[in-house]
Amino acid sequence: MNGELPDTQGESDTRNLAINRVGVRGLSFPVQIRERAGSLQHTVATVSLAVDLPALHKGTHMSRFVEALNSHGRVLDVHHMAGLPAELLRLLPAQRAHVEFRFPFFITKSAPVSGASGVMNYQVTFEVEAALDQTVFTLHLDVPVATLCPCSKAISDRGAHNQRGLVRLSVRFADRPVFIEELIRLVEDSASGELYSVLKRPDEKAVTERAYDNPVFVEDVVRNVAQRATDHPGLSWFRVEAENYESIHNHQAFAIIEGP
Repeated sequence: MNGELPDTQGESDTRNLAINRVGVRGLSFPVQIRERAGSLQHTVATVSLAVDLPALHKGTHMSRFVEALNSHGRVLDVHHMAGLPAELLRLLPAQRAHVEFRFPFFITKSAPVSGASGVMNYQVTFEVEAALDQTVFTLHLDVPVATLCPCSKAISDRGAHNQRGLVRLSVRFADRPVFIEELIRLVEDSASGELYSVLKRPDEKAVTERAYDNPVFVEDVVRNVAQRATDHPGLSWFRVEAENYESIHNHQAFAIIEGP
């Protein structure tokens, strides 16, 4: 074929409607996450890359998103993730760029009595929103927890109803990043108890009794997390949502606090 191929995406559009976000999602990509101990954890992220599109442009160049992602090599670290939106703004005619990396983060936990070890996974999302003059990095973290109802304990002659819950903590850093393990501990300390992948009978007894001794409503969980997040010198903003998968109701209970 002779001549230059037409650039259809670069043609103008007459509807005068700007698009807030357009891009690609569902990309799988290997990433490296630095652990608190100093080692690197290798995991796989599901990636979303997007920009805004001015009203006068018909479309964006989708291949440039994937090219920008792959230009950093086969494995991406957090510094390259944070720099991706600026690269997208350089490659595409846009004023804003949005990047998300969602990945499982693994911690080896020892059971409280037997010491039996097992791997727990937590869902983490790195989100970066960038304009030409500002970049905002937000970390989202999902932490499963155990909760025991204070009301049920107070009114029951035997036992109390308990359930698993999920705490979704979103944070922005003040002047330095905070390790994921530190945020997980902050959340787990705010519930009735934490979860383990391996428990022997003595461990089950200890975990059950700890939850019974530390009953919390879903309101208590978000307040506990919010208080710890407010006191943490490394955090400049947070949002915490707790949701209990009720064991004796056919609905969930939830609460949300957003902090400064």
